[in-house]
Amino acid sequence: MADDALTLFLAGDVMTGRGVDRILPRPGPSDLREGAVRDAETYVGLAESVSGPIARPVPPRWPWGVALSLLDQLRPDARIVNLETAVTGRGEHAPAKSVHYRMHPDNVSCLAAARLDVCALANNHVLDFGPVGLTDTLDALAGAGIAAAGAGRDAAAAWEPARVDLGRGRRMLVFSVAAPSSGVPPYWAATADGPGVAYLPETSAATAEQLARRIAAEAEPADRVLVSVHWGTNWGYEVPAEHVEFAHRLLDAGVDVVHGHSSHHLRPVEVYRDRLILYGCGDLVDDYEGISGQEVYRPELRLLWLPALDPDTGRLRGLRAAPVRIRRMRLETASPDEARWLADLLSRLGTRFEVDADGLLTLAGD
Repeated sequence: MADDALTLFLAGDVMTGRGVDRILPRPGPSDLREGAVRDAETYVGLAESVSGPIARPVPPRWPWGVALSLLDQLRPDARIVNLETAVTGRGEHAPAKSVHYRMHPDNVSCLAAARLDVCALANNHVLDFGPVGLTDTLDALAGAGIAAAGAGRDAAAAWEPARVDLGRGRRMLVFSVAAPSSGVPPYWAATADGPGVAYLPETSAATAEQLARRIAAEAEPADRVLVSVHWGTNWGYEVPAEHVEFAHRLLDAGVDVVHGHSSHHLRPVEVYRDRLILYGCGDLVDDYEGISGQEVYRPELRLLWLPALDPDTGRLRGLRAAPVRIRRMRLETASPDEARWLADLLSRLGTRFEVDADGLLTLAGD
């Protein structure tokens, strides 16, 4: 792979609220409105019951574990995740929802520890604590030097892309959008004078073309473009035909990468016309240890996606992914057997991966 390749770090859901917030130095309120769980401390206890004690408070770097040294070694040019947590100590629990995530703003150093460039916010948890929670989130990210995409104080801001300076006159534009299939209610859509998310009423050829027109109005010839989309259900490997068409239409229109997320585990990968579609990146950071019922998906296994793009054309030059697993709410290196399981899964889902000598998953043929 040429040294001038543009390398990205992409991840799915980073959920630093609820149990993760409880173990960080400055946790916020722990009360929940879930059917079986009323206190976020319960999720810490579940993790400890299967993985052992967590000495609290943990340092802000803790949830990222080995991911930080991996990223320091691999040196991606841009770091982009889906932040599925309100960063606020205020607001009321959204009344129509049973699951709410929030991290106290004093713990935003946890996100800063990963030196993130962009947090995609168009998802089904960013407004868990209402408009005040969203505006607190925007302020906290801005204060930490992290760009936000997909949510804002009004529609113009919500649809505005985040911009990452790549040097040499190049930028990465990151658009973040949310679809109803991931549980985002339509009334969360940002309006001309009200806060909310960049909401797609459907994922279709028509909405892809509308989004492509927005992108064309923003992108300069030297820009690379990524669309981060929150879509689909929590579990299952099937990718709906309309998601495939939506992604293809965007790439046909000049988008370089479609960065999909919502499911708690991996979904298929596609290379279409030499460009990358990640239909579901899976979770990266969460408090799900000890929750049973979906073991067949191995949700404890995660990937740090590391695509390499041609900086001039956006074409995919190579794709690697670092396999990790969660233990005590911290990312650890996956075992060789776990790495092979992930490679075999993605291969069965349609795109062949191998495990290289460094223990990274690589697109077969790279």
